[in-house]
Parts: sequence; structure tokens; C-alpha cells
Amino acid sequence: MDVKAIREQFPILDQEVNGHPLVYLDSSATSQKPLPVIEAIDDYYRKYNSNVHRGVHTLGTRATDLYEGAREKVRQFINADSTMEIIFNRGTTIGLNLVAQSYARANLTAGDEIVITPMEHHSNIIPWQQAAKATGATLKYIPLEVDGSISLERVRETVTNNTKIVAVGHVSNVLGTINPIKEMAKIAHDHGAIIVVDGAQSVPHLQVDVKALDCDFYAFSGHKMCAPTGIGVLYGKKDLLNKMEPVEFGGEMIDFVDLHDSTWKELPSKFEGGTPIIAGAIGLGAAIDFLSDIGMNSITKHEEQLVTYAMAKLSSIKDLTIYGPEKRAALVTFNLKDVHSHDVATVLDAEGIAVRAGHHCAQPLMKWLNVSATARASFYLYNTEADVDRLVEGLLKTKEYFGDVF
Repeated sequence: MDVKAIREQFPILDQEVNGHPLVYLDSSATSQKPLPVIEAIDDYYRKYNSNVHRGVHTLGTRATDLYEGAREKVRQFINADSTMEIIFNRGTTIGLNLVAQSYARANLTAGDEIVITPMEHHSNIIPWQQAAKATGATLKYIPLEVDGSISLERVRETVTNNTKIVAVGHVSNVLGTINPIKEMAKIAHDHGAIIVVDGAQSVPHLQVDVKALDCDFYAFSGHKMCAPTGIGVLYGKKDLLNKMEPVEFGGEMIDFVDLHDSTWKELPSKFEGGTPIIAGAIGLGAAIDFLSDIGMNSITKHEEQLVTYAMAKLSSIKDLTIYGPEKRAALVTFNLKDVHSHDVATVLDAEGIAVRAGHHCAQPLMKWLNVSATARASFYLYNTEADVDRLVEGLLKTKEYFGDVF
């Protein structure tokens, strides 16, 4: 993988921040966008901006072909059976909420169980809290191992015949834990439950095959995988989606409207009311082309090497605590002793290094870690070992600065 050539496709990386060359280590929050994606969006607005599915004029036909072409690219990228199983929306949060509001509320009753984990992003906690309150179901948590991983033994102990939904992130946005989704899906199905997967941190970095995983629903966001903000995908097995009712109503998702009743179009239209995110979907299609040309396995291998290098370098810094298992995705979450993570991020920013600091929308996990906040460096296909070295240098300067202060 030619990282130098890849970096040249990301114009934002070629700049200085606070007098230093930018080191962007916050791709878990949002990735940067390559030229092919920027150009695809620009082309849409310059050459064929039009609404989709509605007009018969040339611009509308071109826009519709590109929009639906992006859906087919998503289908191939995650190996779904049909484009009917690909629902476009605004992002992972919307996809998870759709399942919680439509499927969960229609299928749960008092005494049923929803099983999740303490490492979930708030987007994969709050919808299930609300579904449990609305239906009388019980919310249960799979206990984490000491290193922040999940053992299948604990899954088997937690999931019962009363469990109707298991909802879990494929990759933790804090710990980098890669969860055993395929095995968890089998346990869920053996008990008659479905499994809902938050793929926000996995689809950009791993080769995801929804059929091999046998997940029932899988949600992810475009903006973390080189696509624009505001576009996301919910994959769902067709038989489940067909039985679900839409939760948003309006134009395009209807088949027939009478004065007192309406009927819905077939999948995926019934879940895509109103004017869709056309430019976003086209940008997502361009991002998938870009990632596919490089190869997801090559991206994964590059990130594995990079995070191994980063773990070794960061572990050598005295008074720095790293959270999460040894085998992890491409991120490292840490704290410096006696220095708040926001202060760490502020000093690093002064050196041109962008990292995330705070609770990362994972407050239950922060409580489990017994911290209020952490700093996180997350890597992607455009990062290098030189970026890690700059991070280490910045952390040493942070230690020196606060050592002088205290």
C-alpha cells in the first residue's frame, strides 16, 4: 500500500496547524475526504443536480442512476443479498434508532430482554433504554473482561430464552475491542433472538460481510469511511424489514394516499421518506470505489502494523495508561497521570496534532474504567509511523510542560 500516494489524495492533510504540519489522529470521529469523493459531489451539483425517482427529465434520470448505483455499491461492499436490504439514512445513529423504534417496540413485551454491553456508544444504548421503557422489557449488560474484551462464555451466561435483541458494536470507539460478531450472532439465534450491530467503527477498517456474520441488522456511517457527513446505511435482512413499519412519513415512501389511510412502497423506499441525501449517497459510492481500489484487506493490514507500532511507542512513556485489549482496531485511548485529557489534547493541538478528548459518547464505559475522560488517537489509511512519532514527541512535551507547572 503506497501511503504517500494515498495521502496526496487528501488535500486537507497538506497544511500547517499552529505552525506545524498537521497530524490528523481523529478518524474515529470523522475521516478526511479524498479528491475522488470531493469531485464526485462537486460534479453532482455542477452537472446533474436534480431530485431522484420523481422526474422523467434527463437530469433527474442521471441523478437517480447515480443514487441507486451507490446503493448497489454498498450492497456489494458489505455482501448483502439485495439492494432492498440497503436503507439510506443520515448515519449510524438513525439506523439504530429505526430498529429500536420500529422493530423493537413492535416485538417486545414485558419480561423480554435486550442485551447490550457497557462499551457501547450512546447511540447503541439510549435507543434500547427507550425501547425497554416503552415496552416493559429488561435491559441487560454482558460483563466485560478486565482488558475490556468480551468472552463468549459471558455472552452465553447473559443471553437467555427471554432475550429478543442483542445489540453490540463491532468495534469499540474507545477500547478498540473487535467483538466476535459471528459467534455472538449464533448464540443470539440459538435463543431465538436477533442481533443488531453498530458498524460505525468497523466498516471503514475491516472487510465486512453481513452474510458471513449472519447479523440481522448492521448500521454504519459514511463520514467515517471517506464519504460526506450526513449519509449512512442500515442493512437489514429483507424478511425483517418487510415486517417493520416506517417511523418517518412523507413523500416518496408511499404507494397510495387516501383521505384517511395510506399504503407504503416496497423496500427500501418505505424507509426513505422525503427528498433523500442524494449528494451524500453519490459521495458514499465514490468513497466505496476509492477504498475498494486500495483494498480493504490492505487497509486492515496497514492499520494493524500502525497500531502495533503505536502501542509499543506509547507504552514506553512513563505515567501513561492505555485502555483496552492488546489485540485491537486502529486506535489507542490513554491518559497521562495527573493531566486531564482536554489539557493533553490542547497541548497536542498546539503542536499541530489532532486527537479526541472527553468521554467519547461512552459515559457508562468511562465509569467502568473509573475515569471521567480519556484522550484518543485513531488511525486510518493515510496515517504513518511518522505521525505516531510526532504524537509521542507531543506527549513528552505535554509531560514536560505540566511537570513544570506542578
